[in-house]
Amino acid sequence: MQRYFVEPDLFSEDEISIVGDDVHHIVNVMRAKEGEEILVSNGTGRTALAKLVMLSSKEVKAQVLELLDEQCELPIRITIGQGLPKGEKMEWILQKGTELGAYSFFPFSSERTIVKLDAKKEAKKLERWRKIVKEAAEQSHRAVLPEILPPVSFREALKASNAYTRCAIAYEKEGGTTLHQVLDELQGDDTLLVLIGPEGGFSPEEVGIAESNGFLPISLGPRILRTETASQYVLACASYQFERKHAAAGTGGEA
Repeated sequence: MQRYFVEPDLFSEDEISIVGDDVHHIVNVMRAKEGEEILVSNGTGRTALAKLVMLSSKEVKAQVLELLDEQCELPIRITIGQGLPKGEKMEWILQKGTELGAYSFFPFSSERTIVKLDAKKEAKKLERWRKIVKEAAEQSHRAVLPEILPPVSFREALKASNAYTRCAIAYEKEGGTTLHQVLDELQGDDTLLVLIGPEGGFSPEEVGIAESNGFLPISLGPRILRTETASQYVLACASYQFERKHAAAGTGGEA
């Protein structure tokens, strides 16, 4: 069954309006008819089973049949702070990170960042990135549409630390504290920001500045990971640690 995301103000308990590119997809690509059923989410956690009742070239309306209680999101909200990588790696990071449950993405430029975005390129990049995230969220049946924050500098990214329960910076030379130790300290509804460097990682000076701003340097294991792999490791570890516990709690077993 096809899934679509709409703005919260177009989503009610009775009726949903769909506009924009999704109208073309429903009407011309899927060739949907009145009476067919679809899934629609408002992007903030509410999803409905809905029946198409009106289709036009500019708008599709659907009647809500049932509000669903989906349990498809990570219990903790993880933001991936991603140092801008070269080429199309960012698109892959966003797509796979969305599939694995990232709550939001925070792109930034640091000392070893090669990619430079001017204002015009940034706007186009953000538009494309948001489309990739939306499509990945629909494909993986997310109830929350991950947010992509506008790219900032490394120092500006550090200023966001107060908005999260815990903040960490992935550093290949950190041999003591591990990601798993950080995850052990978190519980449902907590928020975690993990900064991941571009190709070449972070400089020791950047790690020191991050520490002074409340970020904990952490290891992502004994192997050196590529920048596009590191975020997936973080999300996969969190999925195993927290969703395993929730599944066990739901069946009365031990985590």
